[in-house]
Amino acid sequence: MGTLAAQPAPAAGADAPERTRRPPGRRGPSDRWRTGPRDETGRRPPAWRTALRYLVLLAVLALMAGPFLWQLSTSLKGPGEDLYSYPPKLLPADATLDNYAGVARIIPVWDYALNSLTVAVAAVVTNLVGASLAGYALARLRFRGRGAAVAVFVMAMLVPLESIIIAQFTMMRALHLNNTLIGVVLPGAVGAMNVLLMRNAFSNLPYEVEEAAFVDGANVWQRFVRIALPSVKGTLPVVAIFAFMAAWDDFLWPLIVLSDPDNFTLTVGLNYLHGTFADDQRLVAAGTIIAVLPLLVMFACLQRYFFRGVGEGAVKG
Repeated sequence: MGTLAAQPAPAAGADAPERTRRPPGRRGPSDRWRTGPRDETGRRPPAWRTALRYLVLLAVLALMAGPFLWQLSTSLKGPGEDLYSYPPKLLPADATLDNYAGVARIIPVWDYALNSLTVAVAAVVTNLVGASLAGYALARLRFRGRGAAVAVFVMAMLVPLESIIIAQFTMMRALHLNNTLIGVVLPGAVGAMNVLLMRNAFSNLPYEVEEAAFVDGANVWQRFVRIALPSVKGTLPVVAIFAFMAAWDDFLWPLIVLSDPDNFTLTVGLNYLHGTFADDQRLVAAGTIIAVLPLLVMFACLQRYFFRGVGEGAVKG
């Protein structure tokens, strides 16, 4: 038997398995902490550019969250603390919850909150149903004047509320709905923005799916309920958040259409905290936090669906 000649050892990395070899210029996850962030060209950006980016982000964060944090701090300050001291103090020296109890003593805040919740939930339901039906009709059904209907919804977004609020009040009075919660909900039952969001979400669905259902004998309602609506379920939380926020934060229209204090919403009822007989900024801040807290809770629960649905039903130019 002949002896086998000794084979030279392969170069390091030459015959390595494909899964262990790394393409040239490509960094692995373990190399990121060594090299730092890089731009599209693979080069590390200058330090001043990174610092400027973080400074801009901090400035935007201060502008967005600063007023809320200041209101929260004011609502927790005791009566002995100076609200207008310089330099301003964000952290209260003697934190207390008496201001929240003081709001409940001055106004029936929980009754007003229940009225606001009723209006907001009704607005969410009507917008989900109405915007879904209208958006599906504009996106998938063929009828005369469909382009004109889309243009009407777009123009409706450009009309300010102040220009039509007198006509809305006259209509509610003619329908005997003034001073009722139904009169508060009805003008915002279906928002133009929500209709366009649903229209664009339905427009992204492939027609072949519905054509297959049509061949199988499904009518329009069955295609809408069983095929189209489950396919755009990511946009529905976006519509719900927009409708809830618009109804909960609305102040001008409930102030005009409501005259009975028992039907006041929370935004209108909090106006009593800042007037002739009550002008304590601590109570005003506490009432503001009470009004904002449900919005924060709702957005925290639906934020992942919100960002997913914005991309699904974004309005295209």
